[in-house]
Amino acid sequence: MHSSATLRTPKSLIYAAHGDPTQVVRRVDSPVIAFQLEDDHVLIRMLAAPINPADINMIQGVYRLLPPLPAVGGNEGVGEVMQVGKAVTELQTGDWVVPAAAGWGTWRMAAVCPSIEVMKVPNDISVVSAATLLVNPPTAYRMLVDFVKLSPGDYVIQNGANSGVGQAVIQMAAQMSLHTINVIREGRPDHDHLVKYLKDLGATHVVTDEYLKSKEMSDLIKSLPSGAPRLALNCVGGRSFVDLLKHVAFRGVCVTYGGMSKQPLYVPVGPLIFNDVKLCGFWNSRWISENRGSESANIMWDYLVNMLRSGHLREPLHRLVPMEDFTSALSRSMEPFVSEKQILILNEHFLQK
Repeated sequence: MHSSATLRTPKSLIYAAHGDPTQVVRRVDSPVIAFQLEDDHVLIRMLAAPINPADINMIQGVYRLLPPLPAVGGNEGVGEVMQVGKAVTELQTGDWVVPAAAGWGTWRMAAVCPSIEVMKVPNDISVVSAATLLVNPPTAYRMLVDFVKLSPGDYVIQNGANSGVGQAVIQMAAQMSLHTINVIREGRPDHDHLVKYLKDLGATHVVTDEYLKSKEMSDLIKSLPSGAPRLALNCVGGRSFVDLLKHVAFRGVCVTYGGMSKQPLYVPVGPLIFNDVKLCGFWNSRWISENRGSESANIMWDYLVNMLRSGHLREPLHRLVPMEDFTSALSRSMEPFVSEKQILILNEHFLQK
C-alpha cells in the first residue's frame, strides 16, 4: 500500500546552468502536489541548510562532483521526517535526518526520497548544529585521527583557521590535549576580534600568513616543547601551502582538503627530500559514502554529537538568512574575509496533511 500526501507550494533553489551562483540560481515555486508515497520513501520537511564552498564550486561547475542539471543546490542540511512509507522501519515521524551523500540538494523546503538516501541524527542538538554536522566536523575529526598518530602535547598547524573546518579542528584538538598553530589572512578588518574568538575556542597560537614567512615564526617553531608540528592541514593552496610545509616536523604529514586560493600546490623540494614530509589529500564526501554504517563512522558520529551536547563543539560562526534572501546569502558567502557561514532557514509552512 502507498500513503497519500500533499505538498503545498514547496520552494526550491535550482540552477539549470553552471556559472555565477548569484546569476544562475533561481527560486522555483512548485504547485500543489498530491502523490502516493512509495513504501520505501520518506517525506521530509527541510529546516535549515548552509552555503558551503563546495556548494559554490558545484554551481560554478568546477567541483569534482557535478549533479545532472537542473539541480537543487546544497549538499548539507537538516530536515524533519513528516511521513514514512509502509516499509520504512529505521525512521519515524519527527526524526531529524541529513543527506547520506553529497549532491542530494538541500536548498528546498521539502523532499521525497528513498529512506536510504538520508541518515538519522539526534534532534536534541540545535538546528544549526545538525544542519552543519555532515561536512566540517567529520572533516576535522578524520584529519586529526587518520593520518598520523598524535600524542597529548603535540602541535597541529593549519591555514584557513577561521573556516568551519578550522574552527572544528581547534576545538577537537583542545579536547584531545593537542596544541594548534592557526594561520589567518593578513589585513583582515576583524583581525583582533577573530584572534580573540579563535583563542576562546582553544587555539594555542594565531598568526597571519605574512608572519608565517618570518624569522619570528621559525623561532616560535624551534621553541615548541614537543617539537615542530607533526600534522599540517591545508585548505588554501598556493603560496600558503609552501609556507605551511616549511614548518612541518621530520616525517610529518600535510593533508590538503581544499584549495580556496584556486592556486595549484607548489611543493618545495627541501621538505620532501630532507624532512621526508608526506603529502596526502582528504575528501570528506568520499569517506562518508564509503564508510556509512561502519564502526569507524559510528564512533565518529557519537564523538561529534557528544561534543555538541557538552558544548565542547560550538556552532560555527554563522548568519541565519531567510530562504527568500538567498541571492544576498550567496553573494556574502563569496566575499573575502568572511568567517560567518550563511545558513538558509527554509520556510516550514508548506505541508498540508
